Amino acid sequence: MSDVPLLAVENLSVSYPLKRGLFGGALTLAAVRDVSFTIERGRTFGLVGESGSGKSSIGRAILGLTPSSGGRVVFDGTDVSAFGERLPLSFRREVQVIFQDPLSSLNPRQTVGTTIGQAIHRHHDVSHQQCQREIATVLDSVGLAAYQAERYPYELSGGQRQRVAIARALAVRPRLIICDEPVSALDVSTQSQVINLLIDLQHAFGLSYLFIAHNLDVVRHISHSIGVLYLGRLVEAGPADTVYSAPAHPYTQMLLASTLVADPRAQAVRSQARRRQPRSEPPSPLSPPPGCPFNTRCAWAADVCRTQMPTFEAAASQDRHAACHRIDAVASSPRLGGEKVARSAG
Repeated sequence: MSDVPLLAVENLSVSYPLKRGLFGGALTLAAVRDVSFTIERGRTFGLVGESGSGKSSIGRAILGLTPSSGGRVVFDGTDVSAFGERLPLSFRREVQVIFQDPLSSLNPRQTVGTTIGQAIHRHHDVSHQQCQREIATVLDSVGLAAYQAERYPYELSGGQRQRVAIARALAVRPRLIICDEPVSALDVSTQSQVINLLIDLQHAFGLSYLFIAHNLDVVRHISHSIGVLYLGRLVEAGPADTVYSAPAHPYTQMLLASTLVADPRAQAVRSQARRRQPRSEPPSPLSPPPGCPFNTRCAWAADVCRTQMPTFEAAASQDRHAACHRIDAVASSPRLGGEKVARSAG
């Protein structure tokens, strides 16, 4: 196996020009600021953060759907950023995407079989009979029957539609799949089934995932490593279990405290942590505060946090990093993570 990561995102920045201001000045929204991470072969990197943190912008920049304003995207040793908007067909085949809402990402006028068949014919030279066999095989791999190839998206449940979206991505035999909030539109039981399916497919086909979500509990269940985004900046990154059980950044703690868990003792700790947090709204990404961008919402904020941007450095161990001036204080607080939730059947 090659030592080169399958995907390397290096100092990526994404900006969006906005309408001119009141006095004619151009406004620019810096959605992603100098973000770096890697995804190894057969592994999952989870990207978590609130809405507007820049998660989807990173996914779209990797796919070439949004132009980057700085940095590089390197896939299997090749700098795909240099291709601009005209990415080679081989890259589009090897890097696929699953979007949040399958009802909007699937053509309502096409049957399931037509949708998957178009993807196969686009990337592989196969006969009609071969294509039909491929469609049946890929539907079976995501837990759908062959006859459902004749169905339209509106005739399927939300979970079934998302399985079709997974089948369409899988049909072209990719190596990396970007999962952009793939379960947030589903109910809890269906979420678990889809996540377990993605894990099984990863084991069966050696897939790599960039898994984007806002729920840290969901991301931890599927990911090997986690990156936490706040206002477009990576504030913490490391092994999934370490980031979840002993977060080194107060924003990661806030994400954990905002979710419910079944364990009453763990939930009591999270509720107490939530009560300690200052009650303030997130700052505008157009005018982030000076110093650490999280200082207006942080219970540990000191004078240095309001004046100096923290560096992204090792926290407790060399394989985990965080951008926080108060790492030691955060580390001494009660742990908010719990035991890893067992995978459910389905």
